[in-house]
Amino acid sequence: MRKPLIFVLAAAAVLAVAYATVHAADEPMPAVGQAAPGFTLPSQDGSQISLDSFKGKWVVLYFYPKDMTKGCTIEAHNFQRDLAQYEAKNAVIVGVSVDTPESHKEFCTKEGLTFRLLADPDHKVVAAYGSYGNRFPTVADRNTFLIDPQGKIVKVWTKVSPEGHSAEVLAAIPAS
Repeated sequence: MRKPLIFVLAAAAVLAVAYATVHAADEPMPAVGQAAPGFTLPSQDGSQISLDSFKGKWVVLYFYPKDMTKGCTIEAHNFQRDLAQYEAKNAVIVGVSVDTPESHKEFCTKEGLTFRLLADPDHKVVAAYGSYGNRFPTVADRNTFLIDPQGKIVKVWTKVSPEGHSAEVLAAIPAS
């Protein structure tokens, strides 16, 4: 009697995840000119970071698939390499993936990253930005949103190539 019950519960859990995945992937991507969707997520050091805490600054909000993978490491290294130039333009870099804060902490330590990586294991922010798993339904798509100091989206990059992306984003931010 227990085996059928366990099977039914497992099947229900799989269906619930599949349903949530399909609907999360259906969320529309915010467009240029819209207010950026607000959020609060934990960072690699465990602190809660809100989009509102960056009012008055340019925000480079980039979504990436997975910590410690080749493309994500290249993208993160390039943002880290250019960090001083972003800071000179009154900009912050914030990465978001569905990994945990612990995974982000390990990634930052291993790769020498000093900017914020935010954990979204519940996929809420990834979904709000229309960046949840169109190709692979358990990770974020590689998209970037440039948010102006007033909180409006001014540029969106989708299906980003990690190699030259930081330079593209940096060029889109006006000198302060």
